[in-house]
Amino acid sequence: MIVSLLWHIGHRNEAGPDRTTLHADGEDVFLDEEEGDDAKLLGVYSSRAKAEERMRRARLLPGFADEPECFVVDDHVLDEDEWPDGFETVLPAGVTPPPNRPR
Repeated sequence: MIVSLLWHIGHRNEAGPDRTTLHADGEDVFLDEEEGDDAKLLGVYSSRAKAEERMRRARLLPGFADEPECFVVDDHVLDEDEWPDGFETVLPAGVTPPPNRPR
């Protein structure tokens, strides 16, 4: 079964020209949490149509109405693992990783 996650990205980044806020990266909504962007999960829906209906309603609400084009519907297969091989954090140049902590 495929479920649709509905996200809204509140932008606070300075990634655009002259350190302006960047909202889109081509056809995709831009997201940089390190630069202050805020991703909000509005819900998990049983169909893309239900997620899109929620998006239409949310665009009328305070906060969401300020950035009405900054919604993302992300489809996922239910009960399927994401990140099955873990992940590796890439740190900026010159940043030392913290020591490993015992589990």
